[in-house]
Amino acid sequence: MIQEYLDGNRLVLLESGRDYFPALEQAIRGARHEIYLEAYIYADDPTGRRIGKALADAAARGVSVHVLVDGFGSKAYFGSLHGELLQAGVQVLVYRPDLTRLNFRRNRLRRMHRKLAVIDARVAFVGGINIIDDMNTPRHTPPRYDYAVRVEGPLLAQIQTEAENLWSLVAWVNFRQRWRVQRPVSPDVTPCGYQRAALLVRDNVLHRSDIEDAYLSALQSAEEEIVIAVSYFFPGRRFRRALVEAAARGVRVSLVLQARVEYRLLHYASRALYGALLQSGIDIVEYHKSFMHAKVAVVDGRWATVGSSNIDPFSLLLAREANLAVDDRKFAQELRESLRHAIDGGARPVKRERWARLPLWNRVVIWGAYGLARGLIGLAGYAGKL
Repeated sequence: MIQEYLDGNRLVLLESGRDYFPALEQAIRGARHEIYLEAYIYADDPTGRRIGKALADAAARGVSVHVLVDGFGSKAYFGSLHGELLQAGVQVLVYRPDLTRLNFRRNRLRRMHRKLAVIDARVAFVGGINIIDDMNTPRHTPPRYDYAVRVEGPLLAQIQTEAENLWSLVAWVNFRQRWRVQRPVSPDVTPCGYQRAALLVRDNVLHRSDIEDAYLSALQSAEEEIVIAVSYFFPGRRFRRALVEAAARGVRVSLVLQARVEYRLLHYASRALYGALLQSGIDIVEYHKSFMHAKVAVVDGRWATVGSSNIDPFSLLLAREANLAVDDRKFAQELRESLRHAIDGGARPVKRERWARLPLWNRVVIWGAYGLARGLIGLAGYAGKL
């Protein structure tokens, strides 16, 4: 089930933390009633403390402040900041606290991967940027490469409802009934712009494939160009088929993927797909300048998406995600130009001829990782998806 597009929104594209954190902090410092902030990673570092100070100050002046972090994503980062926020009057909940024991049951892998904020139900932020210092990128030129969107207008009603519902659910599960939403603030849905957009979420009940379905609809209707920039790329059969079919009908398909080795298994497993994609006429470039955390796409210079969802089994089959889909030429062109600038300044193409001559040892590593990744996905109960 895909959410409907709503007209009358004002959207501002924010590139990396240099745009996002000042905008988020300004909105928090202007809050008068309530704040919802969701992050997969909330780090106890200069950026986390800067945003934490703004949240604590808001709580001190009577604002109801809700912070939701993931129990796995933030377990090694949150540190003493957790207790300090609670002491300052900030309500903090942890989504599925990690119990450290490794297993592959679905319920252990279902995380809260969203990066979302709503302030006074008047302004919201949706994107892929965690609360972490994006200038700390060892061995790479900072900042981390990522995007978020500042939202005003009718779409706020959907974003506010999503934030309230998830907060209430986690509060109930954590026996924090008194923290459940009691008197929600009415969202300001007054049209204030001209842009059409929809909130796309992925959960494990009503919206299992909304984000993937939106992608597939855009890919299948593409006529001229598809540009996808994503940090983790390990799509299933339907997604790969849509890309190959688009290239076969003459659409220029470009994938901007991460060159940096972060999670070795996924890094090498995803490269098992390169040969077939390159052979189908799909262009692949690897971003090497910095840590690439982007999860965005532009289709035909008109449709765009920005959010938290990668194109891999974790995001498309297991995690809670939130993406903004935008049907607006100006916004899409701005994102496309930003991507082209990043490609020109920090990416290298993967040449089909060179890829075909990979050394044997490299092929063994890649296909071994691919087989292991498929096996793990099978253990989680999703073997048929790949």
